[in-house]
Amino acid sequence: MSSNRIVLGDNQFGKAENHLVKVTKHGSRHSIEDLTVVSQLHGDFAAAYYDGDNAHVVPTDTQKNTVFAFAQAGVGSPEDFLLRLGQHFVDDFDWVTGGRWAARQVTWDRIEVDGVEHDHSFFRGGSGGETRTAVVKLVGDEQHVIAGLEDLSVLKTTESGFVGYPVDQYTTLAETTDRILATSVTGRWLYNTTDLDFNATYASVKRIMLEVFTNHYSRALQETQYLMGKAVLEAHPEIDEIKFSMPNLHHFAVDLSYCDVENDNEVFWAAHSPYGLIEGTLRREDLGDTDKIWKGVPAFA
Repeated sequence: MSSNRIVLGDNQFGKAENHLVKVTKHGSRHSIEDLTVVSQLHGDFAAAYYDGDNAHVVPTDTQKNTVFAFAQAGVGSPEDFLLRLGQHFVDDFDWVTGGRWAARQVTWDRIEVDGVEHDHSFFRGGSGGETRTAVVKLVGDEQHVIAGLEDLSVLKTTESGFVGYPVDQYTTLAETTDRILATSVTGRWLYNTTDLDFNATYASVKRIMLEVFTNHYSRALQETQYLMGKAVLEAHPEIDEIKFSMPNLHHFAVDLSYCDVENDNEVFWAAHSPYGLIEGTLRREDLGDTDKIWKGVPAFA
């Protein structure tokens, strides 16, 4: 006969989705490590469940802070980082008997400009790269081709700032002249001909976007978006119009002063939401109405 007594079984608790970006600076050449970390503790936590007694509950906020503080010394391999992290909790809290620490690491490749790797600008390569898109519209007897890409993820660790904006009673954002600029580019462009090498043109447009992202000090993502589109249109007379949707993927420097650790724009919290969303169209000044061509095509996605 089963007992009616309700008892606590397996349990664990901690903080998930700690998305950290560690910038390591070797003079003007930077490298980045991008990890999303989970920390969960095992141990004697029964009193918290039975009695609401938090004496053994290591706050999940403390676990989060520890992840970012440990990153300041460098990440290395995810495995080594998690081993250091886990051992810290087991060593420092007698009632913590073990736990689960997991990480997902994103790899960033250096953007190349004129065949040379850039010091502080990166893109997501490999299986994490962009998706190529294409749409053909037939309007009457006219053929129209709209090419594009989605999720072209780019990031630079410096050479970006944001100052001079309006300030009212709701403004808390601090001005900065040195920040991470990161975005995931969705771009679609309208050709004015079908007689061209589409593969070669796509490769050229992507290359131009990457090079322009790296080669200027960005005062706002809007400026970067304009310069990218302008460069594409100037290089490719066969393109009449280009539309961009670019989230501003915020990276906030983590304040580590509470544990007497200086953070000189090296350890960042990568926020997932909310995010800025910057969208715009660049077109030739004498271009007529193209609304019928774009109808049904997600220009801003």
